[in-house]
Amino acid sequence: MTDLQIVKTMTGESDENLLSVLLQEAEERLLNETGRAVLPDGLAVTKRSWAIVAYNRLSMEGETSRSEAGISSAFAEIPADIQNAIYRFRLARVGGKYHDSYDAGGGCL
Repeated sequence: MTDLQIVKTMTGESDENLLSVLLQEAEERLLNETGRAVLPDGLAVTKRSWAIVAYNRLSMEGETSRSEAGISSAFAEIPADIQNAIYRFRLARVGGKYHDSYDAGGGCL
């Protein structure tokens, strides 16, 4: 299954254009957070997870917490499982620059 098919199945959303945009934004955020130029295979699940989080937050733009019928909820900017995955793949900066030796085939150069 493709990322789009997986996210579509998990959300029940039929608008493939919306899901494609959410997946693209999730990938861009992961690349930005890790300092990488190419998304490692190990972040594929994290990309889908972040797209689903974004989908679930579509109607809650800008909210940090909510209280309804005595139930209070707070929303993390980046959920802990996604943060943990990002930290595993984050590149160190040396001299103010990222040095990415990852090749898309799944290994290091």
